[in-house]
Amino acid sequence: MYASLLNLNLGPGMRSAGEQLADQSNPTLKTRKGFKGVTFFADVEAGEYMSLSLWETKEDAEAGTAISDTKLKEAVGNILKKPPTRRFFEVYKPKA
Repeated sequence: MYASLLNLNLGPGMRSAGEQLADQSNPTLKTRKGFKGVTFFADVEAGEYMSLSLWETKEDAEAGTAISDTKLKEAVGNILKKPPTRRFFEVYKPKA
């Protein structure tokens, strides 16, 4: 399994915009091949909004998020304070 960690810096006072982005992206992610789930979280004071999505394979994660990133760029327009960052990680599940 693989994880994708997306970090968006919208700046302070943008909670409703961050929540709206999460609300819009969640149904879209659910339709992607290999998608297992997503959690959204934020540091509201710093204006950082993140998502951690889980995927069956690295290929699924890369393909699924590439489509989402294109839509994300359209949705956030010029409200980003910094360019978004995305990292992929292999997930390890302990045996016990």
